[in-house]
Amino acid sequence: MNAAPFYSLSADHQRLQALVGAWRGEEDVAATQWTDAGTATSEVLAEAQFGGLFVVQRYRQRRDGTISFGAHNVFGFDQQNRVCTMHQFDSMGFVPVSPATGTWSGNELVLERLSPRGAACVIYSFDGTDTYRMKLQFKPAGSNAWQDMVSGVYRRVSPSSINGF
Repeated sequence: MNAAPFYSLSADHQRLQALVGAWRGEEDVAATQWTDAGTATSEVLAEAQFGGLFVVQRYRQRRDGTISFGAHNVFGFDQQNRVCTMHQFDSMGFVPVSPATGTWSGNELVLERLSPRGAACVIYSFDGTDTYRMKLQFKPAGSNAWQDMVSGVYRRVSPSSINGF
């Protein structure tokens, strides 16, 4: 006997399902205080959890054949405050003080997060169901200027073509 879930997915929860899938990306990495400029490839595996209330995303970036960065992101929708959320844990080891928050504008999900180091803005732009673009910018504490960090184009692939996740 299957019991009906005690929740129903809002339209905002359903929009987050655009992230679900296995993806492969080509990225441009800008020179920052953390890394040199160059190109990278990435693999992203995202799954709906708890009936779609959350999307858990695993991200792995490779440069020169070596894993150079990894992240584990948890996307959700805060119904009380009417914002999308993203908690990120990554290989840099910074503990997030709070999640990134933001909203959809057309086919773009724009999320911003503040930390003692500054502000970060990530934009996910969906070009249909099988391609999206991502752009990450950073504004150091005390600065008014946004710096590009990473931008990429990600295409849907078969989950079996992403090994090691």
